[in-house]
Parts: sequence; C-alpha cells; structure tokens
Amino acid sequence: MRTVRFTRLHVPWSVLSREAELLKIRVPTKKTYQLKEKTGLMGIISTFWTKINQPFQPGVPEPQDPRTRVLSQPFSRDKLHLFDIKSKNSLFSNAIRGRIVSINLSKFSLFCVSGISSLLAKGVYDSAFPLHDVSIAFYPFCTCLTVFNRKYFGEKIGLYFAWLGVYTQLLIPASALGVAVFLYGSKCFKSNVTLICILDYLYLNYIDLFHLNFTMCPLCDRVCDYWQLSSICSTARTSYLFDNHATVGFAIFMSLWAAVFLEHWKRRQRCLQHSWDLKGMEDDEVRKSKLRPAYEDFLLKKQEKKAKNKKKEEVNCTIKLRFSYLASESLSWTDRLPGYCINISSILLMVGVTFSAVSGVILYRIIVFAVMSMNPDHEAKANVRVTVTTTAVIINLLVVLVLDEIYGAIAAWITELEIPKTESTFEEHVILKAFLLKSMNSFAPVFYVAFFKGRFAGRPGDYVYVFKDFRMEECSPGGCLIEVCIQLGIIMLGKQLIQNNVFEIAIPKLKKMYRTYKEEKDGSADEEDKDSKREPQRWDLDYDLEPYEGLSPEYMEMVIQYGFVTLFVASFPLAPVFALLNNVIEIRLDAAKFVTEIRRPDAVSAKEIGIWYNILSGISKFAVITNAFVISFTSEFIPRMVYQYLYSETGTMHGYTNHTLAYFNTRNFKPGTAPHDTDFDRQLRICRYKDYRDPPWSPESYQLSKQYWSVLAARLAFVIFFQNLAMFLSMLVAWLIPDMPRSLKEQLKREKALLMDLMLTEEADKQCTQSHPMTTTNNDVVIKGNPCHQQLVNFSLKTEQVSSVSLDVDQFLVAWWRFTWLVN
Repeated sequence: MRTVRFTRLHVPWSVLSREAELLKIRVPTKKTYQLKEKTGLMGIISTFWTKINQPFQPGVPEPQDPRTRVLSQPFSRDKLHLFDIKSKNSLFSNAIRGRIVSINLSKFSLFCVSGISSLLAKGVYDSAFPLHDVSIAFYPFCTCLTVFNRKYFGEKIGLYFAWLGVYTQLLIPASALGVAVFLYGSKCFKSNVTLICILDYLYLNYIDLFHLNFTMCPLCDRVCDYWQLSSICSTARTSYLFDNHATVGFAIFMSLWAAVFLEHWKRRQRCLQHSWDLKGMEDDEVRKSKLRPAYEDFLLKKQEKKAKNKKKEEVNCTIKLRFSYLASESLSWTDRLPGYCINISSILLMVGVTFSAVSGVILYRIIVFAVMSMNPDHEAKANVRVTVTTTAVIINLLVVLVLDEIYGAIAAWITELEIPKTESTFEEHVILKAFLLKSMNSFAPVFYVAFFKGRFAGRPGDYVYVFKDFRMEECSPGGCLIEVCIQLGIIMLGKQLIQNNVFEIAIPKLKKMYRTYKEEKDGSADEEDKDSKREPQRWDLDYDLEPYEGLSPEYMEMVIQYGFVTLFVASFPLAPVFALLNNVIEIRLDAAKFVTEIRRPDAVSAKEIGIWYNILSGISKFAVITNAFVISFTSEFIPRMVYQYLYSETGTMHGYTNHTLAYFNTRNFKPGTAPHDTDFDRQLRICRYKDYRDPPWSPESYQLSKQYWSVLAARLAFVIFFQNLAMFLSMLVAWLIPDMPRSLKEQLKREKALLMDLMLTEEADKQCTQSHPMTTTNNDVVIKGNPCHQQLVNFSLKTEQVSSVSLDVDQFLVAWWRFTWLVN
C-alpha cells in the first residue's frame, strides 16, 4: 500500500513584503477619490444595459459606494505609511500570496534540479498545489463568487471568466435579431397570401408547382421512379425559414457584431487591467523565462554527450556548472529537426484521418440511400432522404466527439517532441495545433454539405459513380441549405450538450469514484493503519480532486462555439440563441468545476487572454468569406435575384421554378439505369432536373447554358461585394471604437495627478521629519504623522516572530496561503 505524506509550509511577512516589492505589486493607498456619475442620455443607456445584463452577471458583491475608488501604487517597504494597511494578513490577496510562493518555489535549487516543476517531472514529489479555502460554500447552479474574483484564482482565470461574460452579454442582441429573422421566415411559412410574402418567390413558386406539376428524373438508378415536384412543397417551405432575404442582412450584421465584440473586449480588458492594478505588473516573467524540465534534461544530456571524453571531475554535476551551461546553451535546429518532422507528418496524418471520416460518412449516405431506395414500401421510400440525413449527422457527431479527445492528446504529445524552451511557448504551440485539428474536425462535415455536396454529381445520363455502382449524392430539390442547417444544428447542440456539459460533470466524478475505489481496495489489507482512522483534512480532500490541466480546454470549447456562431450564421440564424443558452449554464458549470471538482490552481498573473484573441480575430475575418459563399452558392438568393431582374418578363418571381429546371430526354439514359417499373406513362420522353443546361433539342444539348454563366458571374460578384462591404464596415467599427474608454482616460489622468500630489506630500513629510525623527521600539515601528500639519497619526507594525522550522523559509516562502507537497 502506498503511503502519502503531506507537508505544509508557511512564509513570514518579511519575505512576502520583499517579493511584493520586487514584483512591483500594486497596493491600495490611503488616498481615495470619487468617480463622476453618468447623467443624461448616457446615464439612461448605462442603467438600461445594466438591468438587461443583470441575469448574466456573476453575483460578486459590490462595494458600498461603487463610485469610490482607491488610489494604488507599487508596494515599497520604505513607504509603508502611505498604504492602507489594516492588517498584514489582509494586505496581500490570497492569489498574490500564492503567486509569490509559486514563483519562488520555481527558483530554488536542490542538487542538480532547479524548481518544483523539475522535481515533479522527475517524480521526487507527486504533486504540488495550494489548498482550497474551507470557508467557500458552493450551491449548485449558482455562480460561485470566488471564481469571478481574481483575488482567489489569479488574473489569468479571472480574465477567462471576464471574457466569457462579455461574449455571453453580446450574444443577447445577436440572439434577438436571429429570432426575428426566424420569425420572419415563419410568418411567410404559415401564410402564402401575406403581403410580405406575396412578392417573394414562395407563393408564386407554389403556383408553378401545383399548376405545372413537373415530372422529375429518378433520384437513383433502376429502382427509383419518376416523381412529381409538388411532393417536396413541405421541404421547400421549411427551407424558407432560413433561406430568405432577412438572412442576408443578418449575415452582414453578424460580421459587424464580431468586430464590435472584439473591440468591446479590448476596451473591457483595458478597464480590467486598471481595476485589477495590472499596469505595472509583468505577465509572470519568471514563468515565461523558466526553462521547462524536458528542455533542461535535453540540454544536460547534450552536455554529457559532449563531455564523454573529459575527466569525470570536470563533468561533475554542480549547481554552478548546471546553471552556467543552461544559461549559455540552447538547442539548435538539428536538435529539433526530428520533432518537427514528426509534427508535420502527424498533423498531415490527422488531416487525412479527418477527411477519411468525412468520406466514410459520405459513402454511408450513398450506400444506405441506394439500399433503402430498393424497399418496395412506398412510405419507406418517401422518408429515405430524411432517414439517411439524420443518421449520417448523428454518426458525424459521434466521430467529431471521439476525434476531438484524440486530437487534444496528440497535439500535446507532438508539441513535447518539439522541446519548447518555456512553458508559455509550449502552451501557445499546443493551442495552435489543437485548434487546427479540432476546428477542422468540427467544421469539415458542415463545409462539405455547404460547398461540395451535389457539385460533382453530374446529370441524368452522365452521373458520377462511386465504386462503379453508386451515384454521388445530390442535394434535395429544395437545395442544400436546409441540410446545412440540420448538420450545423445537431453538431453544435450535440457538442455543447455532450462534450461541454455532460463530460465536464460526469468524467471528473467518474475518475474520482474510480480513484477512491482503487485506494479503498489497496488499503483493505492494512486496516490497522493509523492514518486510515484519521478524519480527512483539507489536503486529503483536495488531493482526491482532479489535477488542474489549464484553461485551454475551456477556451477551446468557447472558440469552437464562436466559429459555429459566426462561420455559418447565414444558414442557421438561431445559432446565437443556442450559444447564449449554453453559456448561461456553462459559466455555472465551470464555476462548480473550479471549486469542487479540480485542485486549486496556482495563481498566474496575466494582462490579456493571449493567443486566443488572435484566433478569434482570424475566425471573424474568415466568417465574412464563408457567409458570402453560403449566401451566393448554397442558398437560392442570387439565382432568385438574377431571374427577377434579368429573365422575368413581369419583374416578379412567377416562373422561377420552371427557369431553374433543365430538360432531359429519357431515351438518353445509359443502358440499365432507367426505371424498371414506373407508375408514370412508359412513353414519357421528358423529365426535369435542377440545373442550368441546354435542352436536348438544342445543338449544344446538355451543355451549361448562358443562364448558368450569368448566375455564376452574379454569385462571384456578390462574394466580392459582400466581402469588401463587411470588411470595410468592420474596419470602420474598429476605427470608430477606441481601445480605451474616455472615462478610463480621464480616470488615469486624475490618478496620475493624485499620485503626483501624494509623492509631493511625502517629500514634504520627509523634509519635516528630519527635524522630528520617529521613535522606535524593539517590537513596534511607530511612524508619527507630519508635525508640519499639526497632527499625529500613529501607525504600528509588529515584527513577525518566526519559530524555527526544519525547512528554509527564505527559499520556500510560504505564508497564510497554504501550499502542499505530496511525497510518495
């Protein structure tokens, strides 16, 4: 049975104050000031927006007077009289204490190993983590206060929840407009005589369908019969829910929305940097410059390899030799070449796996459609397309979920082979690879249906076949847009429900149950162990929790969701609504997970969300292109406009259906492909199919017609116009919205003036105290007020009495914030 021993450490005030001064941590002073209250129209708008966002805000208690601000400046042990020190225990937040301890533990050296991370990597210690605060109580489905308070988890986690809150808030207007677009389509769906729809293609199309009653060519060879176009009226009406004029305007709006979101987050980030006192603080430079254990080990092996022919005493491992070598040496491109080769080949292999998975689902649809079409039951035949589409999308969803987990592990593995120098470099490389693989895995099925399905199927008499027997699949006669909507909706909702929510709750609990069961099973043979009878302490409970694995999985979930919301919003206007509902739950689930399911992470300082902002910006720009192509090539918007303004004799949509259907002579079927049994006239000579081609009686029969080239030119022109318009408006929005709010600029100017006044007052105090020196005692430091001001202000600080401990306190630097080492 393995016995786990815990060691708790503490740190004195002298070390905390020294490190806080070195890290330039800002501390509140005694100086306060009042913010200006917003009045007039801006005040009304601000109040209204606050009330709307109230349900989505964390329940962090506000100060008694939210307009009161405290002036802060970098901590200095020589200027203690300037700071508002009510108690040494509360001056530095829990997160700052943890950060100081973590930084110093990463710097200490022991034998040939430097830092706690190296000791953990070599297995000297099992794990190291701070303890959760026992005073925190969590209530299910209630936002945990401490998660949104950076004073508990640090700025890096605080920025994640702040970003998630901003993203969720801005989904509100997008969701409202998306519902409006859906309701517009619904109104026209329910009524064919509404004034709004009577000039649209829908009502006049149905006149075409019912009166002309087109006979369409078979959907498969031999076993499929001819069919009437009027049988797909319900599908055409359903597609109009999303394929209408309003979706074009909504796509443009979402392009602007993405630009506003990014600019608003930049402003919000600046405000947080100020309110969290991050201006003078570096983003954990120690963490950025600290070498990874794997990198150190590789350098040492390289050193030993070079020193094989030297004397043993010259290569003796000493701390001085180790650090001088690591500081002067670095890996060359030849050292990293094998890792880079494996990286490239692995990524290409994963790309091939993704395309193979999509191709496998395509083959499934083709084969199952052909097999089910042989069913003699007419009702079963009528539902073949719906059945095949639904089952294929569910298979796609399962494949996406499985490959997502595999790709995450592979991205971390191949990044290890690169041997990154620092932890921040390693994290960025993992994020880029994981995003590339996971986004391709999630969006590839939707891209296929939107831009490739039915484009290479051929035409009657000249179809493209797979395995010489199965025809390439085509879009339904109503178009591919409704299939894109189904594909996007099921994959997006499935990922959010299963991966983002169920996995986050179920998997940690299952792992914890398994670990507890294994420990109980191993410990059953030693029932007399004294430790087994001891009541579990806080460190025992935290050790049973899941290790913290970083914020990358949380960001990845939201970034992939952001891609679903923006990339194909023209085909699924309800995507922002489902994203909003998911995020309201996601915030609370993440809060529960951080407090009750995982060990408390080390507090890490950060000024921004890092590489994730660049990824979001790239998705926003790429979304403009994808929406332009969805509107142009997937929807019927451009063909309708071309027909109405170029080919319609009345300037209306009357006759549009007939215009989009080509003619085919049934005598031109290839041998063995014509229907064997038919309910139609066996002398039927003409059937119709959806395409722009010349009729069989034309000299250039079945060639692409002039209408096709007109529509193609209009589609390409719309792509260029839409892309440039959306990009121009996005750049205009980014230019009009400043990165820093005007109120923050004024506040910074005011604080600068107040700080200058405080410094001048301090200088005057120094000059006055030269003639009135302060008195001191052994245990108290008494600083008298400025005698020039004719007043006395007593301020005392008791010196810390540090009891002797077996550990070097100056190295480990542990204080009220508890840090745990777990030893095998």
